[in-house]
Amino acid sequence: MNIESLDTIAAIATPPGNGGVGIIRISGKGVSEIARQLLNKALQPRLAQFSSFTDDDGSVIDSGIALYFPAPASYTGEDVLELQGHGGAVVLDMVLRRVLMLGARLANPGEFTERAFLNNKLDLAQAEAVADLIESSTEQSVRSAQKSMQGVFSNQINELVAELTELRIYVEAAIDFVDEEIDFLSDGVVENRIVRLLQRIEQIQNTAQQGRLLRDGMTVVLAGKPNAGKSSLLNALAGHDAAIVTDIAGTTRDVLRERIQLDGMPLHIIDTAGLRESENAVEKEGIRRAQEEIKKADRILLLLDSRELEDDELLRYLPNNISITKIYNKIDLTKTAPMIQDTATGCELHLSIKTGAGMELLRQHLKRCMGYQEQTDNVFIARRRHIEALRKGHAFVESALNQLRISQAGELVAEDLRQAQYSLSEITGEFTSDDLLGKIFSSFCIGK
Repeated sequence: MNIESLDTIAAIATPPGNGGVGIIRISGKGVSEIARQLLNKALQPRLAQFSSFTDDDGSVIDSGIALYFPAPASYTGEDVLELQGHGGAVVLDMVLRRVLMLGARLANPGEFTERAFLNNKLDLAQAEAVADLIESSTEQSVRSAQKSMQGVFSNQINELVAELTELRIYVEAAIDFVDEEIDFLSDGVVENRIVRLLQRIEQIQNTAQQGRLLRDGMTVVLAGKPNAGKSSLLNALAGHDAAIVTDIAGTTRDVLRERIQLDGMPLHIIDTAGLRESENAVEKEGIRRAQEEIKKADRILLLLDSRELEDDELLRYLPNNISITKIYNKIDLTKTAPMIQDTATGCELHLSIKTGAGMELLRQHLKRCMGYQEQTDNVFIARRRHIEALRKGHAFVESALNQLRISQAGELVAEDLRQAQYSLSEITGEFTSDDLLGKIFSSFCIGK
């Protein structure tokens, strides 16, 4: 997109409704002329000036503060004018209508931040962090979004891309200059650097996964046989009677959802129908829906009765690629103490939902699974697309290592490294499709 051809945009930057102050933001080449006609005076850069906002007949619509930021030292990298007037919906609309009459057009959602990206004021990960900061519902997610806005995530990705670039130069030089004494297939230099690169990507993946959970929350599905205590556990975690609980097996037929917070960490809990063989058409549909939710979970809480032997038949309903916490309920009936322990296959927790014994162990366990930390200095906010880009980048680097060790095919190593570089660069927007940009910025609020 040609930045020079972009027209002047304007929008109300404060939320709808009445308030003490309302802000209108204007960006583009026409800002100076709009300011001259709207304010009837010249503005000094970066100086708050009390001004009257006038209509086309010279009458005053409103009075307030005008701030002018000339390009390129502005949020968008273009000339920007911010008008801070009274926060009434009607008066703001009148001022905005006057600005549009003077040559601006109404901004699309996220268009100010999109122009900041296009003008290299922000990379794509930083731009997304702007929206994440606005939407943050917890203190931890605010701090992590700030880390991403400051470039913590982007800097780590840029370091990976720089290392990939150096590796590609080394490999491709060895391919192009076969007469030189560069035998990367046997000297171990490239192999060692690829191994270190894989380790570094894995570290960033782990941190990004924590950041993704901070932003999106962790989705936990409650699974188990009928009457294992799934609905009771949902109610206990939610703090109210979200699900009907009876002694009748199979009470839950549909999917129930609750969103709670554990020390500021968002947690999405999904209660599902009991898993068992059934000929009842309604129950069978509930079990089918349960299995669909289980496939999409970040973690499964498998409810079991501590008085019964574990039913291996349940495991056929569960995928192998999702972490499972086995919860042995009803320890009040077995007169055993609450406990939690790691096992070879995951984690086991013994508790009583009825008495509350062991429930705090479960809450602490869920927080650990979500990457909860008292200090979030090293955690940046991340999105699912970032996780996917890191996964693809890791897969290509891993393929390059295999090509080097097994095939000893220099051209294939170079191609895998190129693909890895492309995948990681999608995070910061160095290589990004217009469709992806449209999807990202359309999710922003108008005025940002």
